[in-house]
Amino acid sequence: MNLKKRFALLAVPLLLSSMLAGCGGGNNNNSAAATDSATNTPSETKPAATTSAEPVTLRIAWWGGDTRHSYTQQVIDMYETKYPNVTIEPEYASFDDYWKKLAPQAAANRLPDIVQMDISYINQYGSNGQLEDLKPYLNSQIQVGDVNENVLSTGVINEKQFGIPLGVNVLGFQYDPELLKKAGVDSIPENWTWDQYKEIAAKAKSAGLYIDGSMAADVFFNYYLRTKGLALYNNDGSALGYEDDALFTDFFGMLSGLIKDGAVPSQDKLSQNKGVIEESDIVKGTGIGVWQWSNQYVALQIAVNRPMALAQMPGPDMEKGLYMQPSMYWSVTSNSKVKEEAAKFVDFWINDPEANNLIKGERGVPISSKIKESVASQLTDSGKQVFKFVADMEPTTSPMSPPVGSPEVVALLTDLAEQMNFGKIDPAAAAAQFRKEANAILSSR
Repeated sequence: MNLKKRFALLAVPLLLSSMLAGCGGGNNNNSAAATDSATNTPSETKPAATTSAEPVTLRIAWWGGDTRHSYTQQVIDMYETKYPNVTIEPEYASFDDYWKKLAPQAAANRLPDIVQMDISYINQYGSNGQLEDLKPYLNSQIQVGDVNENVLSTGVINEKQFGIPLGVNVLGFQYDPELLKKAGVDSIPENWTWDQYKEIAAKAKSAGLYIDGSMAADVFFNYYLRTKGLALYNNDGSALGYEDDALFTDFFGMLSGLIKDGAVPSQDKLSQNKGVIEESDIVKGTGIGVWQWSNQYVALQIAVNRPMALAQMPGPDMEKGLYMQPSMYWSVTSNSKVKEEAAKFVDFWINDPEANNLIKGERGVPISSKIKESVASQLTDSGKQVFKFVADMEPTTSPMSPPVGSPEVVALLTDLAEQMNFGKIDPAAAAAQFRKEANAILSSR
């Protein structure tokens, strides 16, 4: 990114700065509770990273909205101030555009040094040899001594650490309580059901509001299947994990039906949004809520700028469907010529207290227990809501990781969901097509 563009980014109103009022200064040292890899003893005095004076240029890429772009740039500025020999060139986009840009870069062996990875893509990029195994860097350049092993292992594929998770999240409904009341509903019922969801959606429509902006097809269909004791993929990732297409028809028939009824925006309108939260109906005050991961709540709250709330997923059997997922990862690419320097920035991101005072868990509840504690004491009200929501949901969740091939299956399912929403294909026909083509993709891996 050239300087002109970079300054343009910095000119974006730094809404996060308002969150930091009253925050303590902390320090600039990488002070994570490290564990010496040889002795397995705490080694807080061990330097997490030492940077040479040689000039270094790092390219880093991520996806997200304006809020994420702004604070990420602030963290980069903080790092460059601390290590003046390092220059970081940021590249960012919306989620959809991000992967469209990353694919040709990968094909040309010109990926940025550090890339933000999603759980649905990390297996593919790692298995294709495009990501560096970070195990040799752990507790050397990247201190992970106070990170739960189960969380860290979510970045391990075939015994290689292809990503460092940036936080953990759970799914939920994030909504405006006042708009909900405007629809004639005082509150989201505890242990609510899909039938109650549809009833509230109908009331929203009658009040001239949208209930939400629909649901990401793969994420929420998988949740729905899990409530039935099933999953989108079978255990070895060689085929779909369910046999009864009525489950597909029931779930996507509900979603496309809500669009047909006018309780959810048309697919034309949803397509124009491209997942940018600032363009969503809830920000504009015409939609009650959104379905998304808990780490996205803080940015939503800032963008909405009015009181918000979180509600658990509908059931029945919510506890069977819910899973805790790493929000995203930082991965170092195999083509990077400065892998150690890239690893040091990853360490700075997950372990530096001041950096995390800016991040505030927007990419998920921090994986470092020390950072989690230090951030929790300084959270805004919305941040506290997220940490409490994740803590409340954690006892009923379990890990989940998709197999290789899932990006193609996700793309297929997303395309079919849009066709159903446009009314171009009925759910029964889409279910049969999805089964045939998804199983062909998965069996070929």
